[in-house]
Amino acid sequence: MKPRVIVYNAISLDGQTTGFPVDLGLFYGLAGRWHESVSLAGCDTLLSFPPEVPPETPADLAPPPAVPGDDRSILAVPDSRGRLKRWHFLRAQPHWRDFVSLCTDRTPPEHLDYLRARGIHVLKAGTDHVDLARALEELATHFGAKVVRVDSGGVLNSVLLRAGLVDEVHVLVHPVLVGQTKRRGFFEATSGTVELIPTGVEQLDHGLVLLSYRVG
Repeated sequence: MKPRVIVYNAISLDGQTTGFPVDLGLFYGLAGRWHESVSLAGCDTLLSFPPEVPPETPADLAPPPAVPGDDRSILAVPDSRGRLKRWHFLRAQPHWRDFVSLCTDRTPPEHLDYLRARGIHVLKAGTDHVDLARALEELATHFGAKVVRVDSGGVLNSVLLRAGLVDEVHVLVHPVLVGQTKRRGFFEATSGTVELIPTGVEQLDHGLVLLSYRVG
């Protein structure tokens, strides 16, 4: 059974996700209201921020011990080509209790060995590209995912929305216009539209507005 999937982004008034300061404390504080089981992050997003990470050390190979009653979410990342090799840095962050790499039948075997040597769960879903519908069902079946919050950029958002896999969209709108030539919007599909049904408007401090929608 597919979990509830929520797309949530901080955006400028002209719909961009970069080029302006974001209060991360507020952003993730608001995200806490959905009590996500899984944070689904795009590989490109994690490769670009931060630009550099410290090198892995032998001590980083062992996964941290499980903590009874730990209610933090699981981080899941679609990575069919095996590009993400900064799991040691991600595991050092305080946000997640466990980690899943969403792979395919074409993911290089040496990358699968790399993941397993570090205690990163491997979930295969698809042949060439990650089958996100199947991956979501597998996350529910094997990891008990009930709510998946998409913590990513426009590419993954668009794929999920196009596939009809998103239940809700929430955007934290900042009172700023970015106007960059090279846009990075929270929805980057090249054609067509996705119908949204408004469900709420919340005015916050400093001119920020949280807009909430159900996917029609």
